[in-house]
Amino acid sequence: MQSKITLNGLNFHVLHEGTGQPVLLLHGFPDSSRLWRNQIPALVKAGFQVIAPDLRGFGESDKPIETESYALPLIVGDVLGILEQLNAGRVHVVGHDWGAAVAWSLAALQPDRVDRLAVLSVGHPATFFKAGLEQREKSWYMLLFQFRGVAETMMTRDDWKLFRDWVDHHPESEHWIADLSRPGALTASLNWYRANASPENSVPERWALPSVKAPTLGVWSSGDRYLTETQMLLSYQNVSSSFRYERIEGASHWLQLDRPDLVNEVLVEFLSGSS
Repeated sequence: MQSKITLNGLNFHVLHEGTGQPVLLLHGFPDSSRLWRNQIPALVKAGFQVIAPDLRGFGESDKPIETESYALPLIVGDVLGILEQLNAGRVHVVGHDWGAAVAWSLAALQPDRVDRLAVLSVGHPATFFKAGLEQREKSWYMLLFQFRGVAETMMTRDDWKLFRDWVDHHPESEHWIADLSRPGALTASLNWYRANASPENSVPERWALPSVKAPTLGVWSSGDRYLTETQMLLSYQNVSSSFRYERIEGASHWLQLDRPDLVNEVLVEFLSGSS
């Protein structure tokens, strides 16, 4: 079922299916709730209620113009508002990419709302600074994305050549390009980086969050071109409950698209409380 939810003057597109314990699915760049199309049926079949929004700036949700509109505290507020309107109390949270950053923040700041936390690809924000030079090298694009107009031109020039190369010509590329080609969509999505990953925000103090109290699952894929395994492994330092790690072989950064059956198996097992 697709829903339109209005919060603080912004319209959000939300997929909402199933009954039972709610599972909130949070996507990242350059995705939308479509990212979870292989996970939603499996989770519903396992007896969960799935809530998968297009986060602000992505998909069918509204795309404010101002860079500051994409600061993580505002995004966390969006998520809480969506849960309130759907009468979802305590939830499991699954996040990928920027959605994982939102998920970490939500679990740390709203512990009474998060039952179990599963983060894909992106470890706790504080671990970025502990992961060494290799992680900073892999994150070169974050600096490029800070340059408004320049980044948009470079990414789209020659039929999106740089973007295609950057995502390693993933099969999802054509859909991403079509989505980001809509008026204002590319700038809106890059504003996530400008609001949260600018040089002035790239200091450990910016990410000093309370320890996560929910049992946490971290999943990383061996073919991730953007994130090191170290930043995920070190995340246990920011979890006061149990921390489980799963490594997925033979998958890119978009592991839920590349190895859906395995990702589904790991998520259902963990969210069902079997591990």
